Amino acid sequence: MRKRKLLPLAAVVALVASAAFALATGGLSAQAQTTGGFDFTRPQTVASNLVAPWGLAFLPDGSALVSERDSSRLLQLRAGQAPQVLGTIPGVVPGGEGGLLGLAVSPTYAQDQWVYAYYTAQSDNRIVRFRLNALSTQQVVLSGLAKATIHDGGRIAFGPDGMLYAGVGDAGNTANAQNMSSMNGKILRMTPAGGIPAGNPFGTRVYSLGHRNVQGLAWDAQGRLFATEFGQNTFDEVNAIVAGGNYGWPTCEGICSNPAFRNPIVTWTTAEASPSGAAIANGHFFAAALRGQRLWVVPLTSSGGAGTPVAELQNQFGRLRAVVLGPDGWLWVATSNRDGRGTPTSTDDRVLRFPPVSASPSPSSASPSPSRSPSTSPSPSRSASPSPSRSASPSASSSPGPSQGCMATYRVANQWPGAFQGEVTILNTGTTTTTSWQVTLVFGNGQVITQLWNGLYTQSGSTVVIRNEAWNGAIPPSGSVMVGFLANWSGVNNPPTTITCTRTP
Repeated sequence: MRKRKLLPLAAVVALVASAAFALATGGLSAQAQTTGGFDFTRPQTVASNLVAPWGLAFLPDGSALVSERDSSRLLQLRAGQAPQVLGTIPGVVPGGEGGLLGLAVSPTYAQDQWVYAYYTAQSDNRIVRFRLNALSTQQVVLSGLAKATIHDGGRIAFGPDGMLYAGVGDAGNTANAQNMSSMNGKILRMTPAGGIPAGNPFGTRVYSLGHRNVQGLAWDAQGRLFATEFGQNTFDEVNAIVAGGNYGWPTCEGICSNPAFRNPIVTWTTAEASPSGAAIANGHFFAAALRGQRLWVVPLTSSGGAGTPVAELQNQFGRLRAVVLGPDGWLWVATSNRDGRGTPTSTDDRVLRFPPVSASPSPSSASPSPSRSPSTSPSPSRSASPSPSRSASPSASSSPGPSQGCMATYRVANQWPGAFQGEVTILNTGTTTTTSWQVTLVFGNGQVITQLWNGLYTQSGSTVVIRNEAWNGAIPPSGSVMVGFLANWSGVNNPPTTITCTRTP
C-alpha cells in the first residue's frame, strides 16, 4: 500500500501561483534558468540530425562518444566540429526499446583504450568492450541479460571505485525484479572484465534489486550512487542506491509503507518525467525526462536526501534521453525525438551543451531555444558520462594578472579516497588571441597526476607543467580552455601552492 504525502495549503497556493506566473509570462525567467550552476538560456548545438542518440560518454581528450540506438552507429563529437562517424557496432539487433544503448569509457583508457557498450543482440542484452580502431573485435564482458521490446535498461557507468555498474530493466517480466536468480530488474556491479568484485552484497553481480527500468546512474562528491527509475502508471523515481537495497518493484511504485523496501528520495507523476539519463554537478542531480520533455534539477542534501526539484528546458527541445557533465565543465544533453515516440523538428535529434554560469558567451556556436508544443505522440508504456560529480572547492591563483594576458584557476571537481579529479581553467585576459599557453602548478602535498585531457603535461616531483594541445592553443580574448585530470593523493589535498600562466604571443 502506498503512502501519499500531502502538501500544506500554503505550499499548494504557492505552487499554483508560480505555475500561473510561468504560463502568463511564457516561461521561466533568466535567473530561474541558471539552476544548478548552469545557464540554460545559452544552449550550444554540438551535433544535429542524429537518430535516437542514447549513450554519451567522454574520452580523455575531451571529445564525446555518442551511440544511436536504432542505427547502431557510434559517433565522435567535438564542440564546433562536424560529427565523425566511427562506424557501426556489429552484433546489435535493434527493436522496440532495444538497440545500441549505453556507453562507458575505461577509467584507465590511456593505458588500455577500452570503450564499453550495452546493446541488444540476437538473443540477449549484453555488455561488450572494444577499441575504437577495431569496433568488430569485441570482448564480451557480460551476456545473458533478458531482452524484450520494453524495459531493457541499458545505462552503464564506472563508479569512483573503478567498478562497472549497469542498470538492467525487468524485460517486461515484473517477477524478475525480485528473483535473485535473474540479473534483470537490478543494478549490477562488476569488475572491468565482468567478474564479481569483493564487497558485492550477495556474492553475485547484483548490487541492488526491486527495479523496474533503471536508465540513469550518477555519483555525488561523497561517492554515493543515485539512480533514475521509470514507474508504471503513477510515479517515477530517483533513488539513493545502497548495496543490497531492495527498491520494491513490483510491490511498490513510488513511496510505500513496507519496511522491507527503500523509498525514493524524489517522485514525479509519469507525465512529468520518464527519467532516463542522470548526472550530478554542483551538488545537484540532473535527470533527463522523455515524456516530460524537460530537464529536472534536484538539489541534494548532505544526508543524501533531496530538496525541491526545478524543471528546466520544458518543451524547448522535446524528449531528453541523456545528460552528462563534460570534462569542459559544460552540461551536455541529448534529445530523443526520433525514437518513435517524439515529434521531431527538422534538426532532430541533437546533442546540446549548456555553459556553467561563469563561462563567457560564445555567440558563434550558440543556438536558439526553439519553443515546442507538448508531444502528441502516444505516451510510453512506462518503459519509456565515470560521470564525474562536482563539488565546490577553493580556487588557487598566483598566475600573472590581466596585464600579462593569461590567468589560470584550479579546483577539485570530485574526490574519493586516494584519488581525485581536478580542473585547471586558462583564461585569456588579453586583447589578442593566444597561439599557445602553459600553466605551471606546484603541489605542496605530494599529489601525482595519473591522467590528463585537453592538454599535454610533465611532472617532476611536485611541479607539473601543462601545455596546450595542437587544437586548443588559440584562445580568443575573454575566452577560456579547461584542462581536466585525475591524480592520486594521501593525507591532505590542498590546492597548489603556486600557479603560473604564460602565453604567446
